[in-house]
Amino acid sequence: MSDPHRHRLAKVIAQRGVCSRREAERWIVEGRVHVNGVRVETPATLVSETDIILIDQKPLRSKPVIRLWLYHKPCGLITTHRDPQGRPTVFDQLKSLGPHILSVGRLDLNSEGLLLLTNHGPLARLLEHPSTGLKRTYRVRVQGTLNEQKLNRLRKGMVVEGIHYAPAEVVLDSTPGSSNVWVKMTLTEGKNREIRRLMEAIDCQVNRLIRLSYGPFNLGALPLNGVKEVAEKDFQKFLSKREDDA
Repeated sequence: MSDPHRHRLAKVIAQRGVCSRREAERWIVEGRVHVNGVRVETPATLVSETDIILIDQKPLRSKPVIRLWLYHKPCGLITTHRDPQGRPTVFDQLKSLGPHILSVGRLDLNSEGLLLLTNHGPLARLLEHPSTGLKRTYRVRVQGTLNEQKLNRLRKGMVVEGIHYAPAEVVLDSTPGSSNVWVKMTLTEGKNREIRRLMEAIDCQVNRLIRLSYGPFNLGALPLNGVKEVAEKDFQKFLSKREDDA
């Protein structure tokens, strides 16, 4: 039986915000990591809170405070740390938050609105995981004819090019019949380009997409390119609720 108080060395290093888990594994294999004075070269080595870990003979820093931010992403930014094509990224705009910030899911190049950011990998994975059932709400402007028949197809769930999309909550947010129509859509999944693909399947084209909320976190009046840290009490309440539900 595994000891719940011991964890893989590479995972512990990554959780301290020093580097990614893959980088930690490489450092260990290169012999740069010592545990209790002994060089370790196996990333799967198990360690506990009381073990003394050194990287390049320097003590591994203590576990960081878990932090979560709301970011109002504008169009034109890629949600990645490095883009092979050299396009500007979300993280180019957010260097003041530190070098090891992660996004919770993505918003594509031409999408805008709420993007969650954190310094804690396990939290990012928790918020992204389909089992949490967190709702994402978007305001979407589409070109094309939208009628109740098409809206009901979205509400019942669809299969597009072999991919199943769960039912969406869809509310018409403008007068039907105009060339550009606003709708409000709420999803419980985060599949790649989900809204755009669903709209294309009913002969409509998305020409603007704004995420308004992600679970209990809302864009509100946050200005474009603005960043706001989630209050610790709100953040801890959310985590505690998830732990109670588990």
